[in-house]
Amino acid sequence: MLKVANIEKSYRKGGLFSKEKQKILNNITFECYNGECLGIIGESGSGKSTLGRLIAGIEKPDRGTILFEGNNVQDRTVRFGNISAVFQDYTSSINPFFTVEEAIVEPLKARKKDQKETRSRIDRLLYQVGLNPSYRKKHPHELSGGEVQRVCIARALSTEPKCILFDEAISSLDVSVQTQILDLLKELKKKHKMSYVFITHDIQAAAYICDRVIIFRNGEIEETVHLENLKDVQSEYAKKLLKFLITF
Repeated sequence: MLKVANIEKSYRKGGLFSKEKQKILNNITFECYNGECLGIIGESGSGKSTLGRLIAGIEKPDRGTILFEGNNVQDRTVRFGNISAVFQDYTSSINPFFTVEEAIVEPLKARKKDQKETRSRIDRLLYQVGLNPSYRKKHPHELSGGEVQRVCIARALSTEPKCILFDEAISSLDVSVQTQILDLLKELKKKHKMSYVFITHDIQAAAYICDRVIIFRNGEIEETVHLENLKDVQSEYAKKLLKFLITF
């Protein structure tokens, strides 16, 4: 479904006019299959979030391609309705002047559905993420962090995507809320047969929801392992990282 091939990405160091560059991603290649939850874990600064922005089409790679069902994700029409994203900073993910209804309906505008159908869909989406229609007219500042992130998930689901990217989407939530969100994601994935790319530094969360895990190190793939074999990683770095993340 999602094929990442030979991706490289660098940023300028020391300002806009500097010629010096720092390579963030180096020759990244992997696939995420239909209905799979693929975890990407690594230390801060390992390039995980940069990869997420490339998959979401927010930035362009310097080299390589990211294909969704054989088409380049840089083409907005390829992403539209097929790939959604939920990011860590839910406080800036929704326009603070939007109501919950306006936030969820935003991705649906291009579909030109009639108002009654759209209203009914918003209600269904709210119920799916554990909220009720009374939240329609509320603004982000009236909601808890967990509620705002649920709204972000409802918005991501609104176009019925085949793949959702989660970039540290639960890391800023309380532990009890994290568990609720993870249970919700597992339920929605099973119901809608979606694929997830789950970027996180939380090994417990990855173990709870993922089918496979890619371990990142300094912008490169250190190791890829199926969840049931996670304790049997081969590289010394992977062993140390997992031990560190478990005790973190």
